[in-house]
Amino acid sequence: MTLSMFDQFMSPSYHGIPLIALALTLPWVLYPTLSGRWLNNRMITLQGWFLNRFTQQLLLPLNLGGHKWAALFTSLMVFLITVNMLGLLPYTFTPTTQLSLNLGLAVPLWLATVIIGMRNQPTHALGHLLPEGTPTLLIPVLIIIETISLFIRPMALGVRLTANLTAGHLLILLIAKGAFVLLLTMPAVAITTAVVLLLLTLLEVAVAMIQAYVFVLLLSLYLQENV
Repeated sequence: MTLSMFDQFMSPSYHGIPLIALALTLPWVLYPTLSGRWLNNRMITLQGWFLNRFTQQLLLPLNLGGHKWAALFTSLMVFLITVNMLGLLPYTFTPTTQLSLNLGLAVPLWLATVIIGMRNQPTHALGHLLPEGTPTLLIPVLIIIETISLFIRPMALGVRLTANLTAGHLLILLIAKGAFVLLLTMPAVAITTAVVLLLLTLLEVAVAMIQAYVFVLLLSLYLQENV
């Protein structure tokens, strides 16, 4: 049976049972747990330092009301980074290449920020739809444009994460196939292609981390507008 390049993005199943739930819960098992000792080991110390630094940078522009989201944003970013990194391993499935999953994460969180803004400060939240000093004739047009841009935000979050990871996986697959085909006919070109593949893999590791950070950072900016 001939497989397509996009078959790697199909949700795996075993006897008709989808395994995406297992792929989403397995990363949490890999995290080191806290111990009851006075001194932690190096892994837990490094993990705590990383989480503290990330939380400080993420919540720096937010007021005290937005600090309640610290645990949620930190857990989400760690989860996305782990899932994206595990997806770069051979014979693995990356759940974040599924647009449905990314939208399932983006839409509820974006909607929560909008609801908080409408509940706490409705005048300020609705004021974003109409910039100050707008000419009278442009008021209906700008309200429509700003409303559309508001509802596009969760779509942009999900599509950005899906597109970047999908493009990286496809590029790695194409270059790996090219290096394998050229191995017997043009070994020098194949070695050069393999070096490019290694550099691309390192780039994809950076992309996996950056996209997780951007996803959470944009959510924090949306929260900043409504808190």
